[in-house]
Amino acid sequence: MEIDKEIRWAGSAYTDLLDFPEDARRQAGFQPSRVQAGLDPADWKPFDEIGPGTREIRIRESDGIYRIMYVAKFEEAVYVLHSFRKKTRATSERDKHIARLRYRAVVNARKFER
Repeated sequence: MEIDKEIRWAGSAYTDLLDFPEDARRQAGFQPSRVQAGLDPADWKPFDEIGPGTREIRIRESDGIYRIMYVAKFEEAVYVLHSFRKKTRATSERDKHIARLRYRAVVNARKFER
């Protein structure tokens, strides 16, 4: 698998991922690597309500359900917006709010990088 883009972690997304149990953390680390190489994760869905191009990686383990929201539409990097354990069937408004804020921060920061 050739790596084309770097991964950039927004806010506490990386440290939150480190709090996942070992098996979920291993999957959570492998799936963004697939995205870096231009491949789709094993289990994902679009999540455009956060921002255009946002996707959610779905990780199901025996001890819980975990999610990683990211956006890969920008040429320079895959931006991981939010990593969290899902506790209800629907994604919580709090988790969506965090991802939205980080999406806007990424878009705004990109304006100043050019």
